[in-house]
Formats: sequence, structure tokens, C-alpha cells
Amino acid sequence: MQTLTNKRILLGITGGIAAYKAADLTRRLQDQGADVRVVMTRGATEFITPLTLQALSNHTVHLDLLSAETESAMGHIELARWADLIIVAPATADFIARLAIGRGDDLLTTVCLAAECRIAIAPAMNQAMWANKATQENCKQLQARNIIIFGPEDGRQACGETGTGRLLGVDKIVIEAASLFASGLLSGKKVVITAGPTREAIDPVRYISNHSSGKQGFALAEAALEAGAMVTLVSGPTDLEPPERIQLVPVISAKQMYDAVMEEIPDTDLFIGVAAVADYRPVVVEAQKIKKNAKPINHTMTLNLIENPDIIAAVANAEKRPFTVGFAAETNNLIEYARKKLIQKGLDMIVANNVADSLIGFNSDENQTAVLWENHVEDLPRMSKYNLSRRIIELIATRLKQVAL
Repeated sequence: MQTLTNKRILLGITGGIAAYKAADLTRRLQDQGADVRVVMTRGATEFITPLTLQALSNHTVHLDLLSAETESAMGHIELARWADLIIVAPATADFIARLAIGRGDDLLTTVCLAAECRIAIAPAMNQAMWANKATQENCKQLQARNIIIFGPEDGRQACGETGTGRLLGVDKIVIEAASLFASGLLSGKKVVITAGPTREAIDPVRYISNHSSGKQGFALAEAALEAGAMVTLVSGPTDLEPPERIQLVPVISAKQMYDAVMEEIPDTDLFIGVAAVADYRPVVVEAQKIKKNAKPINHTMTLNLIENPDIIAAVANAEKRPFTVGFAAETNNLIEYARKKLIQKGLDMIVANNVADSLIGFNSDENQTAVLWENHVEDLPRMSKYNLSRRIIELIATRLKQVAL
């Protein structure tokens, strides 16, 4: 099974002899399903060429911070937002020291400073350099900032000495990387998530729908799965493939989504309503295509609509009620409207996002939200929808524990 399927991994390579192993690491990460992009320091290019990494990763290798070409294609901020995980392997003593004090004097350190995702480093250096108090203190400082350290290993080194300082084995780095995506926060919980749009038929050809891509709902399903949950994803029509081990229930209309959700609810622990469900549907669905007859210009047509069932409210008020999280896609007065929905529908939490912003709206790969519950508001900055989903799942898991006490 591919343990890193669809994960976006930014591989940072610094200037040490172990840099040559980055070629193998790139391939092994890809073998596990990851999309790998590479950032190299200038020192790293003395040990392995950017062309090698470009050929292996199938992406341009990023080298310079102040490069017009780099910034126009995918600048350091975009690289940081793109990544689900940053791995720096090998990480030299110099790089570790610069990262520890917050330097941003090259592309790799700047990307790390701008990153919202997890960062892991794999140190590789002479055993005396690794044992030096300065290096050890720098590593402790990084760990205090939740930066993960892979290795190093004991063994014979390129300098001929033997001791601790060898780069952790490539296979072990891949295993450690995969483990970072499995939090266990929802272990044993059954989670039902809705995603995508619904389509309300007008006739056999036409329908009423919206611009929802389903990306946020699918990302949340993946994050919940990695948190140890048993996930059922009830999705309207999308072009997305669900992760392995997720039970997908495809639907088209709001009524079909309602029926599918309510069937799952009695033994569900957590429900997250992400889908952009149509509020109304036509009263009558024509059996044949409605013809455009010869009419005067600007002729109007009346379409009678009836309200669809309110899925999130029905779940929140069910007899065997799961912990219920809603989404509020708004274009203005974000917090005000989200809190009103939270109270009116009896939800436990609500996630509000501004769909009027084209950078984080429908079809975007990024999002920025506010998560509300009781008298709390947690603002989550702009990041990839996957990373945002991990943060939302963490907040939900924490809140679940609090209400269980």
C-alpha cells in the first residue's frame, strides 16, 4: 500500500557528502505515492547536480531566494504553502544552526520560516560535530519548536571515523515520514463527512448546482483517516478520487445525500458537513427537455422551487446525535453569520470560510478559515486544504475530549 499517496513533500538538500543519497530518497518517496519537489542550497550542488534531482522529481529544482525565475514560477511563500511536509536531508550542522536562530538567508531557510506544515530534518555530519554542545543545543531548540529530527545513525563515516552522525537510512526516513501523517487522534471513531456539490434536476439535461469542487471535504476525509478514524464520505459529483480505505457513498441530489447521511448517523461518533448542498430544488422535474420555443427576445421563465431537507440540522437534532461540525461558506460578515448558524442549527463547531476570495474560494487548493465553538474563535491562516484539514481535525479531537469529560 502506498503510505504517502498524494502527499506533497518538499525535500531540502544541504551541502554535505550525504547529499548524493537525496536521489534515492526522492525516488523512494515517489514510490510511496508522494509528489516531491526539491530545494537545494548552493553547497548541495557541489555534491549532486540539480539536473539529477529535476529528472527524478519531474519538477524544476529550486535554488535561489532572489531569483526572478523562481519567484515567478513558485516563490518561497508558495512553496511553503504547497508542502504537506518538509524534509531536509541531509541537514548539515551549519543549516541546523541557521534554522535554530531563525535565519532566512537562503531559499531553504526562508521556506522553513514561512511553512505552516510539519518540518523534519535528517542530520548528517562528522561524529565530533554532531556531539558538539552547540549542535546538540540547536537540535533541542528545534525540537522545542516541534521540528522533528530523524536520526542520525551510528557507523563508519566518509571521513573514515566511526560514530554517530551518519544520515538515517533512506528507507527509515520514508517510514518516519509516513508515520507523521498518522496521528491517532480519532482512533476507533466512526466519522461521516459530506463533500462536493449537489445537483437538482430541472429536466433530463439541466440542473441547479454550485461551484463546489469537493476538495476540502476530500482533504478532511483523508485527514480523519490518518487520525485513525473509520471514514464514510458521502459525496456529490466531483472529479476527485477518494483515498484508499475510505467508504465512498456517491450521490447526486440533496435528497439522496440526506438519505445516505441519515442511514449512517445512528452509530456515528463525528459528523462533518462540508458539502455545498443546494437549499432548493424544482417542484417538478420535467420528463422531457424543456424546449426554447420561438419567443420574443428577453422572454422570461418561472421555475418553482421547494426547500431541500436541512442535513446538518437533522443530524444535530437526531436522537442518537454525533458530535456535529458544520461549514459556513460566506461572502461577507463571516464570523457573524457563522455564529448565527452555529446557534440556530445546534452545532458543536462550525468552520467559516470566505468563498468570495478567489485565492481561497471554490476550486482553490488553499483555504483560510475561522473555527467557532461556544465563545471561541480560532483563526487558521491560508494554507493547503490538506494542511488546514489536519489542523481542523486536531481542533475537533481536542474539543471531543473536552465535552467527554
